[in-house]
Amino acid sequence: MSSPCCLTKTFRRFLPPCAAFLVALAILGDAEIQASPIVSTPTGTNFPGNDDGSAGPVALGFSANYFGTTYSSAFVNNNGNVTFGTALSTYTPFGLTSGGIPPIIAPFFADVDTRAGGSGTVHYGTVTIPSGTDAGKSAFFVNWPNVGYYGVHDDKLNNFQLLLVDRSDTGAGNFDIIFNYGQIQWETGDASGGSHGLGGASAVAGFSNGSGISGTFFQLPGSGVNGAFLDGGSNQLITGTNDGVPGQFLFTVRNGAVEQPTVPEPASIALFGMLGLAGAIYRWRRSVKA
Repeated sequence: MSSPCCLTKTFRRFLPPCAAFLVALAILGDAEIQASPIVSTPTGTNFPGNDDGSAGPVALGFSANYFGTTYSSAFVNNNGNVTFGTALSTYTPFGLTSGGIPPIIAPFFADVDTRAGGSGTVHYGTVTIPSGTDAGKSAFFVNWPNVGYYGVHDDKLNNFQLLLVDRSDTGAGNFDIIFNYGQIQWETGDASGGSHGLGGASAVAGFSNGSGISGTFFQLPGSGVNGAFLDGGSNQLITGTNDGVPGQFLFTVRNGAVEQPTVPEPASIALFGMLGLAGAIYRWRRSVKA
């Protein structure tokens, strides 16, 4: 029979890696522990409750070189996007890879309906970024705070944000695109084949200059896939990232071109985390043995 001393030694040896493993599982598996990346902003201009409406053109507060065309204003479209040159009332999301569409930046292109009593309304304006990569920079923001879906539903609500950050400090017309996500409970409106906010023609997120030419568009993985963007989905937006901040996607626009960093699949993120944990445990075990 093992002595109490041996049991204590064994317990001490395996407790740290077990504890680390449990902590890693909690971090990888529980989205609720992640803080929302949505930036606190002034009230700005309120876009009253509506369905398929647009506001603008609205001044950005700076000049943005977007794929070779410079814009100083944009249209804020209720349905989860901004466009340049013309408003967009389309409510069923289309793919951003085709030509013949307006230049668009879409954090969550779907049939947003803000007329229900429990739905928030869209706000837009300018803000100084308080922290992160673009801390201290001026930005044009659009907030979709706890918004409902068509027709006049507020049983499920989405909370997301678009920031267009002035980066003229790096060159004329340069800017950053930031998508921030705090909650995604619905993906489709009733008129887009959805039922109770789910299924049908699901939301699309990304950007395009409207030409359909390779290198001028990008869609987040999960675009148009039923259930993918939802909280708990295979590509849930609230934990997805390409810059290390859960729920945030950053795209830098320099000299008119949008750099398109790879967006890792959720399984890859988990795998990298587990491999890092395994390496840490291996190193700890070797130090104990030594």
